Amino acid sequence: MKLRERLLALLQAAKYAPLTELEIAQALRLARRERDSLAFEVRRLLAAGEIVRIKQDRLCLPRDADLVTGRIQFRQGGSAYLIPEGRSAGPGKPDIQIAAEDTGVAMHGDQVVVRLGDELTRPRGNRPGGEPTGRVIRILERGHETLTGNLQRTKLFFYVVPDDPRFIHDIYVSDPAKSGVRPVPAVGDKVVIKLHEWKQRHVNPEGEITARLGRTHEPRAELAAIYLKYRLVPEFPDDVQREAAALPARVSPRELAGRRDFRDVPTFTIDPDDAKDFDDALSVEILPNGDLRVGVHIADVSNYVRPGTALDREAQRRGNSTYLVGTVVPMLPEKLSNGLCSLVEAEDRLTKATLLTFHKGRLHATEFANTVIRSRKRLTYHQAYALLKEDSLDKIRRLPAPPAHQTGATGRALSALSRNELTDLQRWIRQLWDLAARLRRERMRAGSLDLDMPEVKIFVDEQGYADRLERIEQDESHQLIEEFMLAANEAVARVTREHRLPSLYRVHDDPDEEKLQEYRQLLATFDVTVGDLTQRGEVMRLLNLLKSHPQGYTLRTQLLRSLKKAVYRATPDGHYGLAKKDYTHFTSPIRRYADLAVHRVFDHYLVKHLGQAAPPGSAFGQTVARMEGLAEHLSLTEQNSMEAERESQKVKLLEFFAREVAKKKRTVFAAVITDVRNHGLFVELPDAMTFGLVHLSTLRDDLYLLNNAGTALIGRRHKHRLDLGQKVSVVTERVDRFKRQIDFRLAG
Repeated sequence: MKLRERLLALLQAAKYAPLTELEIAQALRLARRERDSLAFEVRRLLAAGEIVRIKQDRLCLPRDADLVTGRIQFRQGGSAYLIPEGRSAGPGKPDIQIAAEDTGVAMHGDQVVVRLGDELTRPRGNRPGGEPTGRVIRILERGHETLTGNLQRTKLFFYVVPDDPRFIHDIYVSDPAKSGVRPVPAVGDKVVIKLHEWKQRHVNPEGEITARLGRTHEPRAELAAIYLKYRLVPEFPDDVQREAAALPARVSPRELAGRRDFRDVPTFTIDPDDAKDFDDALSVEILPNGDLRVGVHIADVSNYVRPGTALDREAQRRGNSTYLVGTVVPMLPEKLSNGLCSLVEAEDRLTKATLLTFHKGRLHATEFANTVIRSRKRLTYHQAYALLKEDSLDKIRRLPAPPAHQTGATGRALSALSRNELTDLQRWIRQLWDLAARLRRERMRAGSLDLDMPEVKIFVDEQGYADRLERIEQDESHQLIEEFMLAANEAVARVTREHRLPSLYRVHDDPDEEKLQEYRQLLATFDVTVGDLTQRGEVMRLLNLLKSHPQGYTLRTQLLRSLKKAVYRATPDGHYGLAKKDYTHFTSPIRRYADLAVHRVFDHYLVKHLGQAAPPGSAFGQTVARMEGLAEHLSLTEQNSMEAERESQKVKLLEFFAREVAKKKRTVFAAVITDVRNHGLFVELPDAMTFGLVHLSTLRDDLYLLNNAGTALIGRRHKHRLDLGQKVSVVTERVDRFKRQIDFRLAG
């Protein structure tokens, strides 16, 4: 057993009996030459917060001194909560609530030590059944060395207002002219600051300006700030670019050896209007016996990105592509992501396929193969939906095509297709939907949760400013693709599990009962009564009920937050949301490294169990330990990208509504009242999926008072009511981009 493990085991056994380093050395029977190693391990464990030093230089586990270590998360008001270290390993460690005055010199994201049951906090929350409270007593590790923010000044000093409102203190900085940054930052600029050590709570933190990003709220500056905050690098290293440049421009005939040829089988892609990379395609064919075979063909990135190459190392480091509003930080260079691997129209492309054979509408058999395809049509979701719903071919022909640079050099508009080609395309799409609809019904009957949520897509103008919002519904065209991708992912996960191949799985654990109970109490405040949410059937009933509820979007969002996050693991632990025992990610290797890793396992299966020849550059023999480490890394990179994408959405939504305020004629938005308070109405804009406040001061036609039930504001003179759940029309009144708040007023 390693020294570190022996030390922790000793302290575990010595519960409530702290020991000095000398006593530990004696208990472990360490020779003198091993004392230096002990001192080193003690320093490491102290720095990580796994042990703590208390009075008389004694060491113990944090729990034995009523201490908890973890990451502190601030709220905008100044209070915070601690996420205990290692909570993901199991239940039973609730968040520790920390009052604003008990946060000490902690900042958002720091790793800290919190003392529980302190006399300053016990009266406010350490009670049976209540959330535990605590006070920060030590900073173990700063979560951020640098911040971005808006440079401001008073008559006496300069300071920076952090972009993230969870950093509640302004940061004092010296005169920008003395910073050495050129051009010299001016008031109103967005700057990068390096934080100094902060030791005194009654004095604001200090830092030094290290870079100027541009004017605050300028699109390029905002984007640069997100890159810095989430450590995103749009450019690729030189060695990666050299490897990408050396790849061929097109698929060569010699690469087709050993692949099943689907180039003459009807095949097409369905993607968003503005998609630039296409990593999945569907083929459809009637077999001689009348069965229908659907091929789910996925770009064979592994044919070009070989293990151990610079391309592979960089793709693994990034973990996935990150989609920010108006731009993307890709996992792979453009030559691969938009070129050689992208399943563009009318070009030969190498793919990996899950072939699903349906007999009388039911899935009958599954095959796996390396394939070559040639997509006949690049369809958008709008076009696929029209082909499903519209019978008039003339109307379908008039649908706008996506811009030429997004379809590939040979992409054709629907208007360019002959009548026979369009008729065939419509027939294939409808055949696929008949099968997909049946798969979807069977999946829902098996207990899968319908957690699909509408999204708002933000479009930017040539200067990068947000200028249009579009609500995206998950209609039948989306569901068609989703069902076949789910089927392919499930099939691959099942075969890797059954053959015990070390692989990655997409895992969604069952929710915590405590979180579901808290959510149940929240539902009660909206007059929504439900039974035991640990029963899947009750969750399904609730989701169906929320489809027609005025606050349905808000409550569905809260339900998602009550569930655990899906992660990658090396063990097939099942997927709660999909109600599937087997699930992995196989269908998006251009934008997710997890899928690329699973493709290599897929090749291992084809070679080892189906006797196919090993593809060039194959790397078999991965271990479970290697996959466990990769799964943890990819879960972290995915979380980082999700946070960056949400940040980008917030910034651009605020930008869009800030521009609304500047308009002479402001846009009128449909809204729903989601909460009523004595100071105003909280509203949701369903089409923009945005929330804000209609302040009481903007209701000037009467004096409005909150009713006794707290569900409506009622005018004293005219008795006009503004009720919870009522639909209203609003215009943008004010936007505070630093506090990230939007205020509206009733239209008219």
